[in-house]
This record gives sequence, C-alpha cells and structure tokens, in this order.
Amino acid sequence: MAPVVASPPSFHPPAPAAGEAEGQAEALAAVLRWDAAGLVPAIAQDWLDGAVLMVAWMNAEALRRTLDSGEVHYWSRSRQELWHKGATSGHLQRLRGLRYDCDADVLLLTVEQVGDVACHTGARSCFYDADTPPSAGGPTAAPPPAEVCTELARLIAHRRDHPEEGSYTNTLLAGGDNRILKKIGEESAEFVMACKDDDKAAIAAEAADLVFHLQVALAHHGVAWRDVQRVLAERRGAPRRSAS
Repeated sequence: MAPVVASPPSFHPPAPAAGEAEGQAEALAAVLRWDAAGLVPAIAQDWLDGAVLMVAWMNAEALRRTLDSGEVHYWSRSRQELWHKGATSGHLQRLRGLRYDCDADVLLLTVEQVGDVACHTGARSCFYDADTPPSAGGPTAAPPPAEVCTELARLIAHRRDHPEEGSYTNTLLAGGDNRILKKIGEESAEFVMACKDDDKAAIAAEAADLVFHLQVALAHHGVAWRDVQRVLAERRGAPRRSAS
C-alpha cells in the first residue's frame, strides 16, 4: 500500500487551508490510473474495526470535494452526478485516511460512518451475510467481518444475550464480577510471569487469555468493545503524558 496521502496526524483533523485540498487532489489525481470514464473504485472501510462498509466510484471532482470538506463524495454512475454520501440520509462519512493500491487504480478510504449505516438497505455494511438480509430498517443484517478482537467481542455479547449450556463464557457471566474479576487477576499474573520468563509464545497466549477475560468483563457491564477502540483512537495524537 502507498503511504497515507490525506490523513492528518491529529484525531480531529482541521479543515485544510485555502487551496491546500485542491493541491492535494491535483497531486493525487496525477498519480492515480483512472479508467476510460475518468473513474476509480473507492472502498470505504471503518476507521475503528477495519470492516469494509461499501464500494463506490470517484472522479477527480469527487476526490477534490472529499479532501476539501473532509466528508466523502462519490460519483454516481447511474445518476451521472456527484454524490455527497449521507447528505440526504444524514449518514455522512467523515474521512480519516486515504490510500491507493500498488497499481494506483483503487482507493481505500478510512471513514467514520455517521449513524453506523453505510448501505442503502439500512445495514451497517453493503457486505452483510447473504443468508440474513436486512429487514426494512436493517437491524437484522449480519455485521461485516472485522478484526479478530471485534469478532471475539461480538461472540461474547451473543453468548451473554443467548446463553448456551456448557459455555465457559456463560459460566463466567453467570458468576458475575466475583468470578470474572478473579480470572482477570489470575490471567494478569500469568501474563506477568510469561513476560518475566521472556517466553514469547507464552506471552502471546497469556495476552490472548487476558484480552478474552477483559472482554467478558466489558460485556458483563454493557460496555462495547468499540467504545474501548474509540478511546484508544482519541488518545492517538493527544498531548503526551509523563511516564511517572
């Protein structure tokens, strides 16, 4: 992948200075390999969990307006016009980063999806499970694949809401804080000892155990893994703290 071209280091990027976005767009347009219609496909990816939300098309003007406004614009091939994503529905896409692939003919947009709905069906992603299509409002659509920690959090939440006999996760949840927090203490100690022994395989295994039990505690208290991801993202670029 090429380096980020339009992703300021700050968590809440300021609006580009006058003419800056146009210059960025011109430089990027000169690198991209547009098709015969002057378009490139643009993949929108969630900025926190990496889920693929949708695929659309951009021309040079859509790219310029995206960089200028910080909100994603596409080119609608069916309507033959610029399309400000979410301008009607309110489901805007705020640009967090932009890359192009090794052939410079596909864009990857990292976006903050307002309302958590990207698909016109009402689903979070256009790539929902084909076996569980969205209802009129979209809530029944299966979530798109994401990174492994997000997938784990989804599974734990499902176990919490739909208990299964013999499930270790449900045994922990049934025991409440006393059982869950005791396991976190045990796993923390085992992780520390693995680090003291400098056993890389054990460190990875104990870290996985610790993350799992932390996520069980989060599910027990109704805290979404996405909220943890958001806090981590907000800390990126925040003023540095002392190491005391």
